[in-house]
Amino acid sequence: MAPHCMRRISARPAPTGGTRWWTLALVCALVGCATSRQPAPVEERNPRSPVVPPSATAPIPPVTASAPTVTPVVPTAPVDPNAKPGAENAGKPGYYTIKPGDTLIRVGLETGQNARDIARWNNIENPNSLEVGQVIRVAPPGTDPTATTARGVNAQRVETRPLDTRPTPAPVASAPTPAAPPLAAPPITPAPPAMPPVATAPSTGGAPPAAREPDDDVNWTWPASGAVINGFDEARNKGLAISGKAGDPVFAAADGRVVYAGSGLRGYGNLVIVKHNNTYLTAYAHNQSLLVKEDQVVRRGQKIAEMGSSDAERVQLHFEIRRLGRPIDPARLLPSR
Repeated sequence: MAPHCMRRISARPAPTGGTRWWTLALVCALVGCATSRQPAPVEERNPRSPVVPPSATAPIPPVTASAPTVTPVVPTAPVDPNAKPGAENAGKPGYYTIKPGDTLIRVGLETGQNARDIARWNNIENPNSLEVGQVIRVAPPGTDPTATTARGVNAQRVETRPLDTRPTPAPVASAPTPAAPPLAAPPITPAPPAMPPVATAPSTGGAPPAAREPDDDVNWTWPASGAVINGFDEARNKGLAISGKAGDPVFAAADGRVVYAGSGLRGYGNLVIVKHNNTYLTAYAHNQSLLVKEDQVVRRGQKIAEMGSSDAERVQLHFEIRRLGRPIDPARLLPSR
C-alpha cells in the first residue's frame, strides 16, 4: 500500500460502529489509492515504418526477357563399328593400308623399312594379327614423311655454267658517282694491243643432270657373277634373275645393315634384306643358306648367302634394288661388266 494511503487511513478516527465500518473505510481507502496511481510508460520496441503511398515510390523498371543461350551442336561423323584400326590415317603420307597377303616383312620391303621398326612404331606384339584394311605407320614418329619422299628430286641446285669460265661477281649497289672527267691525252708510248675475247665452250645441249642427294651416292657391285636370265619388269619381275649353281656365293651389293634374314615372305624363299641408307635397300631371294643375321653390318662384296632354289623352280638369285620402297631397275645402278 502506498505511504500517502497509509497516512489517510491512520488520520481517520476508528469507527464506532464496529467491524463493518472499519471494513468500509478500508475499501474506500483502497479504491482511492487505485484511482490515484499513474500508468507506467510503455516503450514501443518495434516501431512500424510509416506507410508510404504508392504514388511516392519509385517506378519499377519493366522486366525484359533475355533470349536463352543456345549452344550450337556440331555434327559429328557417325562412328563406323566396322572401321579398321587407324582408318582415319588412310591415304596419308607415312601410313600403309594392309592388303590381302601382307605381312610385316612384305610391308617393310614395300616401304623400305625394317619390319621390327614398323612393329614397334605401331605397338604390334603379334605380327600375325594384321587385318586387311588396317592402316599402320611406316615412317618414324616425329618425322615428316613428305620430306622423305621428296628427296633427290630438287634440280634447282644445279648451277649451269661453262666449266672453263670464272663466275662473274654480282654487281654491288652503290651511291651514284659524279661524271668522270674527260680522258687525258694518251701517253707518248704506244699502248699494248687489246687481248682478244676468250672463247667459251659451246653448250653440249640437253637438260642438266639432276642433283644428287648424299643417299644416292652408293658404291654398287654385282651380287653374283652369273648371267642375267630375266630382266626387270615392274609388273611381273621387280628385279633381276641371275643364274648360277647351288652354293654359289651371293654378295652384298653395297655397305649396309641386315634388316631381315629368314623365309617368312612367300615367293622369296630364304631371303636377305639389306638397308643401305634412308633411301635404298636390296633384297636377295631364293638362297640355299643364309650367312648373316638381322642387325648385322655388312660390307660391299661380303658373302651373305649361298645361291639356291628355295621357293623357285630353278637355282637362281632374285635381286632387287628399292628406292624409298619402290622397285627400280638394278641394271641402271650396277656397274657395267
